[in-house]
Amino acid sequence: MRAVVCEGAGGVEVLTVGEIEDPAAGAGEVVIEVVAAGVNRADLLQRQGFYPPPPGAPGTIGLEVSGRIAEVGPDVDGWKVGDECCALLAGGGYAEKVLVPAAQVMPVPEGVDLVSAAALPEVVATVWSNVFMTAQLKEGETLLVHGGSSGIGTMAIQLAVAHGARALCTVGNTEKMDFCTRLGADVAINYKEAEWASVVKEATAGAGADVILDIMGAKYLTDNVKSLAFDGRLVVIGMQGGTKGELDLGRLMSRRGSITGTGLRFRSVEDKGRILTDVVGHVWPLIEAKKVRPIVHSTFALAEVARAHETLEQSAQIGKVLLTL
Repeated sequence: MRAVVCEGAGGVEVLTVGEIEDPAAGAGEVVIEVVAAGVNRADLLQRQGFYPPPPGAPGTIGLEVSGRIAEVGPDVDGWKVGDECCALLAGGGYAEKVLVPAAQVMPVPEGVDLVSAAALPEVVATVWSNVFMTAQLKEGETLLVHGGSSGIGTMAIQLAVAHGARALCTVGNTEKMDFCTRLGADVAINYKEAEWASVVKEATAGAGADVILDIMGAKYLTDNVKSLAFDGRLVVIGMQGGTKGELDLGRLMSRRGSITGTGLRFRSVEDKGRILTDVVGHVWPLIEAKKVRPIVHSTFALAEVARAHETLEQSAQIGKVLLTL
Protein backbone atom coordinates (compact mmCIF):
# COMPACT_ATOMS: atom_id res chain seq x y z
CA MET A 1 0.00 0.00 0.00
CA ARG A 2 1.04 3.63 -0.45
CA ALA A 3 2.28 5.57 2.54
CA VAL A 4 4.41 8.60 3.32
CA VAL A 5 7.86 7.52 4.43
CA CYS A 6 10.79 9.62 5.65
CA GLU A 7 14.17 9.12 4.02
CA GLY A 8 16.09 10.15 7.10
CA ALA A 9 15.24 13.15 9.28
CA GLY A 10 15.14 16.78 8.20
CA GLY A 11 13.11 19.20 6.10
CA VAL A 12 10.15 18.46 3.86
CA GLU A 13 12.52 17.04 1.25
CA VAL A 14 12.77 13.79 3.27
CA LEU A 15 9.04 13.10 2.77
CA THR A 16 8.28 10.65 -0.05
CA VAL A 17 5.38 8.42 -1.00
CA GLY A 18 6.46 4.78 -1.06
CA GLU A 19 5.16 1.26 -0.65
CA ILE A 20 4.89 -0.52 2.70
CA GLU A 21 3.20 -3.75 3.78
CA ASP A 22 -0.55 -3.84 4.37
CA PRO A 23 -1.48 -4.13 8.06
CA ALA A 24 -3.46 -7.09 9.43
CA ALA A 25 -5.87 -6.87 12.36
CA GLY A 26 -5.04 -8.78 15.52
CA ALA A 27 -7.12 -9.26 18.65
CA GLY A 28 -8.87 -6.06 19.67
CA GLU A 29 -7.80 -4.24 16.51
CA VAL A 30 -9.31 -2.98 13.27
CA VAL A 31 -7.82 -1.93 9.94
CA ILE A 32 -9.15 1.34 8.53
CA GLU A 33 -9.08 2.21 4.84
CA VAL A 34 -8.02 5.84 5.12
CA VAL A 35 -9.98 8.62 3.41
CA ALA A 36 -8.22 11.54 5.10
CA ALA A 37 -5.48 12.11 7.69
CA GLY A 38 -4.88 15.09 9.95
CA VAL A 39 -1.55 16.94 9.86
CA ASN A 40 -0.24 17.97 13.28
CA ARG A 41 2.81 19.78 14.64
CA ALA A 42 3.89 16.52 16.23
CA ASP A 43 4.21 15.16 12.68
CA LEU A 44 6.65 17.94 11.82
CA LEU A 45 8.73 17.12 14.89
CA GLN A 46 8.74 13.42 14.02
CA ARG A 47 9.89 14.24 10.46
CA GLN A 48 12.71 16.34 11.92
CA GLY A 49 13.82 13.46 14.14
CA PHE A 50 12.76 15.04 17.45
CA TYR A 51 9.61 13.04 18.29
CA PRO A 52 9.98 9.29 17.75
CA PRO A 53 6.84 7.16 17.97
CA PRO A 54 6.08 5.11 21.09
CA PRO A 55 7.43 1.54 21.23
CA GLY A 56 5.36 -0.74 18.99
CA ALA A 57 3.78 2.12 17.01
CA PRO A 58 4.28 2.40 13.23
CA GLY A 59 7.40 4.28 12.21
CA THR A 60 5.41 6.23 9.64
CA ILE A 61 3.78 9.58 10.43
CA GLY A 62 0.16 10.46 11.25
CA LEU A 63 -1.86 10.72 14.48
CA GLU A 64 -5.47 10.80 13.26
CA VAL A 65 -7.53 9.55 10.33
CA SER A 66 -11.02 9.12 9.01
CA GLY A 67 -12.17 6.33 6.74
CA ARG A 68 -13.99 2.99 6.58
CA ILE A 69 -13.41 -0.23 8.46
CA ALA A 70 -11.61 -2.66 6.13
CA GLU A 71 -10.94 -5.52 8.56
CA VAL A 72 -12.09 -6.46 12.05
CA GLY A 73 -9.90 -8.57 14.33
CA PRO A 74 -11.00 -11.05 17.00
CA ASP A 75 -12.55 -9.73 20.21
CA VAL A 76 -13.86 -6.54 18.57
CA ASP A 77 -17.48 -5.60 19.17
CA GLY A 78 -19.48 -2.78 17.60
CA TRP A 79 -17.61 -2.47 14.30
CA LYS A 80 -18.08 -4.18 10.95
CA VAL A 81 -16.45 -3.89 7.54
CA GLY A 82 -17.67 -0.76 5.74
CA ASP A 83 -18.50 1.31 8.82
CA GLU A 84 -17.44 4.94 8.57
CA CYS A 85 -15.24 6.07 11.45
CA CYS A 86 -12.45 8.33 12.68
CA ALA A 87 -9.59 7.33 14.93
CA LEU A 88 -6.80 8.53 17.18
CA LEU A 89 -3.46 6.88 16.40
CA ALA A 90 0.01 6.48 17.88
CA GLY A 91 1.36 6.76 14.32
CA GLY A 92 0.95 5.57 10.74
CA GLY A 93 -1.93 7.75 9.54
CA TYR A 94 -0.30 8.97 6.31
CA ALA A 95 -1.16 5.73 4.51
CA GLU A 96 -3.88 4.01 2.52
CA LYS A 97 -4.61 1.70 5.47
CA VAL A 98 -3.82 1.86 9.17
CA LEU A 99 -4.03 -0.58 12.06
CA VAL A 100 -5.78 0.80 15.16
CA PRO A 101 -6.86 -0.56 18.56
CA ALA A 102 -10.65 -0.66 18.46
CA ALA A 103 -10.79 1.41 21.66
CA GLN A 104 -9.32 4.35 19.73
CA VAL A 105 -11.96 4.31 16.98
CA MET A 106 -15.01 6.58 17.05
CA PRO A 107 -18.11 6.94 14.87
CA VAL A 108 -18.34 9.99 12.63
CA PRO A 109 -20.65 12.58 14.20
CA GLU A 110 -23.91 13.01 12.33
CA GLY A 111 -23.71 15.94 9.90
CA VAL A 112 -19.90 15.79 9.47
CA ASP A 113 -18.55 14.60 6.11
CA LEU A 114 -16.01 11.81 6.14
CA VAL A 115 -13.04 13.96 5.06
CA SER A 116 -13.70 16.65 7.68
CA ALA A 117 -13.99 13.96 10.36
CA ALA A 118 -10.20 13.52 10.13
CA ALA A 119 -9.88 16.98 11.70
CA LEU A 120 -11.52 15.82 14.93
CA PRO A 121 -9.75 13.03 16.87
CA GLU A 122 -6.47 14.67 17.89
CA VAL A 123 -7.80 18.16 18.62
CA VAL A 124 -10.97 17.08 20.38
CA ALA A 125 -9.19 14.48 22.50
CA THR A 126 -6.47 17.00 23.38
CA VAL A 127 -8.86 19.81 24.31
CA TRP A 128 -11.37 17.64 26.14
CA SER A 129 -8.79 15.70 28.16
CA ASN A 130 -6.83 18.82 29.16
CA VAL A 131 -9.33 21.66 29.46
CA PHE A 132 -12.27 19.69 30.83
CA MET A 133 -11.06 16.38 32.31
CA THR A 134 -7.81 17.73 33.82
CA ALA A 135 -8.36 21.48 34.34
CA GLN A 136 -12.10 21.14 34.98
CA LEU A 137 -13.16 24.34 33.18
CA LYS A 138 -16.57 25.36 34.50
CA GLU A 139 -19.43 27.55 33.36
CA GLY A 140 -18.69 31.20 34.05
CA GLU A 141 -14.90 30.73 34.15
CA THR A 142 -12.36 32.22 31.74
CA LEU A 143 -10.17 30.15 29.41
CA LEU A 144 -7.04 31.60 27.78
CA VAL A 145 -5.89 29.68 24.69
CA HIS A 146 -2.51 30.29 23.10
CA GLY A 147 -2.57 29.63 19.36
CA GLY A 148 -6.27 30.37 19.12
CA SER A 149 -6.44 29.93 15.34
CA SER A 150 -4.82 26.47 15.33
CA GLY A 151 -6.79 23.25 15.17
CA ILE A 152 -6.57 22.89 18.94
CA GLY A 153 -7.26 26.59 19.50
CA THR A 154 -10.37 26.75 17.33
CA MET A 155 -11.77 23.67 19.06
CA ALA A 156 -10.93 24.96 22.54
CA ILE A 157 -12.69 28.27 21.87
CA GLN A 158 -15.83 26.53 20.61
CA LEU A 159 -16.00 24.02 23.46
CA ALA A 160 -15.41 26.69 26.10
CA VAL A 161 -18.22 28.86 24.72
CA ALA A 162 -20.53 25.84 24.38
CA HIS A 163 -20.00 25.14 28.09
CA GLY A 164 -20.77 28.70 29.16
CA ALA A 165 -17.17 29.80 29.71
CA ARG A 166 -15.47 32.94 28.42
CA ALA A 167 -12.67 32.45 25.88
CA LEU A 168 -9.62 34.65 25.34
CA CYS A 169 -6.89 33.77 22.85
CA THR A 170 -3.57 34.84 21.38
CA VAL A 171 -2.96 34.78 17.61
CA GLY A 172 -0.44 36.13 15.10
CA ASN A 173 -2.38 38.49 12.83
CA THR A 174 -5.57 40.49 12.34
CA GLU A 175 -7.22 37.90 10.08
CA LYS A 176 -6.84 35.28 12.78
CA MET A 177 -8.12 37.70 15.43
CA ASP A 178 -11.27 38.30 13.40
CA PHE A 179 -11.83 34.59 12.81
CA CYS A 180 -11.47 33.70 16.48
CA THR A 181 -13.88 36.41 17.61
CA ARG A 182 -16.43 35.23 15.04
CA LEU A 183 -15.94 31.72 16.42
CA GLY A 184 -16.86 32.96 19.90
CA ALA A 185 -13.70 34.29 21.53
CA ASP A 186 -14.50 37.29 23.69
CA VAL A 187 -11.02 38.76 23.19
CA ALA A 188 -8.40 37.87 20.57
CA ILE A 189 -4.89 39.30 21.10
CA ASN A 190 -2.28 39.79 18.40
CA TYR A 191 0.85 38.81 20.34
CA LYS A 192 3.04 40.48 17.70
CA GLU A 193 1.53 43.89 18.38
CA ALA A 194 0.45 43.82 22.03
CA GLU A 195 1.78 42.56 25.34
CA TRP A 196 -0.73 39.76 25.70
CA ALA A 197 -0.43 39.36 29.48
CA SER A 198 -1.39 43.03 29.98
CA VAL A 199 -4.42 42.60 27.71
CA VAL A 200 -5.51 39.51 29.65
CA LYS A 201 -5.22 41.44 32.92
CA GLU A 202 -7.30 44.30 31.51
CA ALA A 203 -9.89 42.01 29.91
CA THR A 204 -10.43 40.17 33.20
CA ALA A 205 -10.41 43.32 35.37
CA GLY A 206 -7.24 42.07 37.01
CA ALA A 207 -8.68 38.67 37.94
CA GLY A 208 -6.76 36.59 35.41
CA ALA A 209 -7.69 33.39 33.57
CA ASP A 210 -9.05 30.38 35.41
CA VAL A 211 -7.59 27.95 32.87
CA ILE A 212 -4.72 28.52 30.43
CA LEU A 213 -4.08 26.05 27.59
CA ASP A 214 -0.49 26.60 26.50
CA ILE A 215 1.42 25.33 23.46
CA MET A 216 4.52 27.50 23.99
CA GLY A 217 6.13 26.14 27.14
CA ALA A 218 9.19 27.98 28.49
CA LYS A 219 8.77 31.24 26.56
CA TYR A 220 5.35 31.94 28.07
CA LEU A 221 5.85 30.39 31.52
CA THR A 222 6.45 33.62 33.45
CA ASP A 223 3.55 35.52 31.87
CA ASN A 224 1.24 32.50 32.11
CA VAL A 225 1.78 32.31 35.87
CA LYS A 226 1.22 36.08 36.14
CA SER A 227 -2.03 35.65 34.18
CA LEU A 228 -3.55 32.96 36.40
CA ALA A 229 -6.62 33.74 38.49
CA PHE A 230 -6.85 32.52 42.08
CA ASP A 231 -7.03 28.71 41.93
CA GLY A 232 -6.05 28.98 38.27
CA ARG A 233 -4.87 25.95 36.29
CA LEU A 234 -2.11 26.17 33.66
CA VAL A 235 -1.98 23.18 31.32
CA VAL A 236 1.11 22.94 29.12
CA ILE A 237 0.68 20.75 26.03
CA GLY A 238 3.49 22.03 23.79
CA MET A 239 7.02 23.35 23.84
CA GLN A 240 7.21 25.55 20.73
CA GLY A 241 8.84 28.23 22.91
CA GLY A 242 11.41 25.99 24.57
CA THR A 243 11.65 23.42 27.34
CA LYS A 244 13.33 25.25 30.24
CA GLY A 245 11.99 28.38 31.91
CA GLU A 246 12.12 30.16 35.28
CA LEU A 247 9.16 29.51 37.55
CA ASP A 248 8.17 32.07 40.20
CA LEU A 249 6.94 29.69 42.89
CA GLY A 250 5.97 32.56 45.14
CA ARG A 251 3.63 33.97 42.50
CA LEU A 252 2.20 30.52 41.77
CA MET A 253 1.56 29.82 45.45
CA SER A 254 0.09 33.26 46.07
CA ARG A 255 -2.53 32.51 43.41
CA ARG A 256 -2.99 28.93 44.66
CA GLY A 257 -2.22 27.98 41.08
CA SER A 258 -1.32 24.64 39.55
CA ILE A 259 0.70 23.63 36.49
CA THR A 260 0.14 20.39 34.61
CA GLY A 261 2.24 19.11 31.72
CA THR A 262 0.51 16.50 29.62
CA GLY A 263 0.76 14.56 26.37
CA LEU A 264 -1.65 12.36 24.46
CA ARG A 265 0.45 10.17 22.19
CA PHE A 266 2.22 8.12 24.88
CA ARG A 267 -0.89 7.32 26.91
CA SER A 268 -2.01 3.70 27.11
CA VAL A 269 -4.69 2.30 24.81
CA GLU A 270 -6.98 2.03 27.82
CA ASP A 271 -6.42 5.66 28.79
CA LYS A 272 -7.01 6.88 25.24
CA GLY A 273 -10.14 4.75 25.06
CA ARG A 274 -11.45 6.33 28.26
CA ILE A 275 -10.87 9.82 26.85
CA LEU A 276 -12.52 9.00 23.54
CA THR A 277 -15.55 7.48 25.25
CA ASP A 278 -15.92 10.76 27.12
CA VAL A 279 -15.48 12.69 23.85
CA VAL A 280 -18.22 10.73 22.07
CA GLY A 281 -20.53 11.17 25.02
CA HIS A 282 -19.96 14.89 25.60
CA VAL A 283 -18.59 16.49 22.42
CA TRP A 284 -20.30 14.57 19.62
CA PRO A 285 -23.77 15.80 20.73
CA LEU A 286 -22.49 19.40 20.53
CA ILE A 287 -21.20 18.79 17.00
CA GLU A 288 -24.45 17.16 15.95
CA ALA A 289 -26.35 20.12 17.41
CA LYS A 290 -24.09 22.42 15.32
CA LYS A 291 -22.75 24.20 18.38
CA VAL A 292 -19.23 23.01 17.57
CA ARG A 293 -17.67 22.16 14.20
CA PRO A 294 -14.35 21.03 12.77
CA ILE A 295 -12.45 23.90 11.15
CA VAL A 296 -10.60 22.74 8.02
CA HIS A 297 -8.20 25.23 6.44
CA SER A 298 -7.03 23.17 3.46
CA THR A 299 -6.69 19.66 2.07
CA PHE A 300 -3.77 18.22 0.13
CA ALA A 301 -3.39 14.97 -1.80
CA LEU A 302 -1.01 12.45 -0.25
CA ALA A 303 1.64 13.29 -2.87
CA GLU A 304 1.47 16.95 -1.73
CA VAL A 305 2.49 16.10 1.83
CA ALA A 306 5.46 18.50 1.67
CA ARG A 307 3.14 21.43 0.94
CA ALA A 308 0.90 20.38 3.83
CA HIS A 309 3.87 20.40 6.21
CA GLU A 310 5.06 23.76 4.89
CA THR A 311 1.60 25.28 5.50
CA LEU A 312 1.77 24.21 9.14
CA GLU A 313 5.40 25.29 9.58
CA GLN A 314 4.55 28.77 8.31
CA SER A 315 1.51 28.98 10.62
CA ALA A 316 -0.45 29.94 7.50
CA GLN A 317 -3.51 27.94 8.48
CA ILE A 318 -6.65 28.68 10.45
CA GLY A 319 -7.88 25.35 11.80
CA LYS A 320 -6.72 22.01 10.46
CA VAL A 321 -4.68 20.87 7.48
CA LEU A 322 -5.64 17.48 6.04
CA LEU A 323 -4.22 14.93 3.63
CA THR A 324 -6.71 13.12 1.40
CA LEU A 325 -6.34 9.72 -0.21
